[in-house]
Amino acid sequence: MRLLAFLGSLAILAGIAGAVFFFGGYYSIAATQDDPGLVAAALIRVRQASISHHATATPPFSLDDPATVQDGARAYAARGCANCHGAPGVTWAKFSEGLNPGPPDLKEVAPTLEPRELFWVIKNGIRMTGMPSFGMIEVPDNEIWKIVAFAKKLPTISDADYKTWTAQAAGAARP
Repeated sequence: MRLLAFLGSLAILAGIAGAVFFFGGYYSIAATQDDPGLVAAALIRVRQASISHHATATPPFSLDDPATVQDGARAYAARGCANCHGAPGVTWAKFSEGLNPGPPDLKEVAPTLEPRELFWVIKNGIRMTGMPSFGMIEVPDNEIWKIVAFAKKLPTISDADYKTWTAQAAGAARP
């Protein structure tokens, strides 16, 4: 019985210490500092579980269609995705270096995620990461799915193809 009382007391003290640490201002929220390992691991696990749980949508068309991938490349460029995530032959914008956590390289991350997960992240964004919600600015779901199609093919797209596809979009936008 004493052991349980002791463990309970330790748990209460740990809770109070945690509250003082976080709510007392001792935990730095500066983007110039990395999160402590335990906090970083917990945030990653919460993010992964949340995305997996909430991502249920299915694509309304084939994500392998070359025209869809090219439309996705144009939308990716037009929506500014390359600023934070880069693109074939495109360097990330300097400001993205100041984000903490840093934006992932989609050439590495996209192949490991399901299309439904990419769609959910693009549509809903991720708090405290700099990833905005494209759904909040009323980007149509079909356009988001096209960006997903492009992201899934990103590791195999050449610099020349990306430049050609996105130049066509810029040319079409001119009067």
